[in-house]
Amino acid sequence: MNEIKETDRFECMVINVIKNLTWKGVTVEEKGTKGRVYFARVSGDLDLKEGDTLYLGVLPLFEVEDKSMRVTLYDAENNKLDWTLL
Repeated sequence: MNEIKETDRFECMVINVIKNLTWKGVTVEEKGTKGRVYFARVSGDLDLKEGDTLYLGVLPLFEVEDKSMRVTLYDAENNKLDWTLL
């Protein structure tokens, strides 16, 4: 069985961007599984649009209420844009 490492990145595509006053809400879809993740606090200064490519990093968690992983959103330069627990 392959284990996911913290340094692994999964390519995803931006499918929706919601512009708020300070933040952007960004929904991405992982290309292989078609799984979707929503990130609510992406910097409003970033120029993101539907169809852009971003990357997901996954860190398995243990004993954090009902959450099993921390998912982080990265740009092509490996800069952290936001994170969420799933």
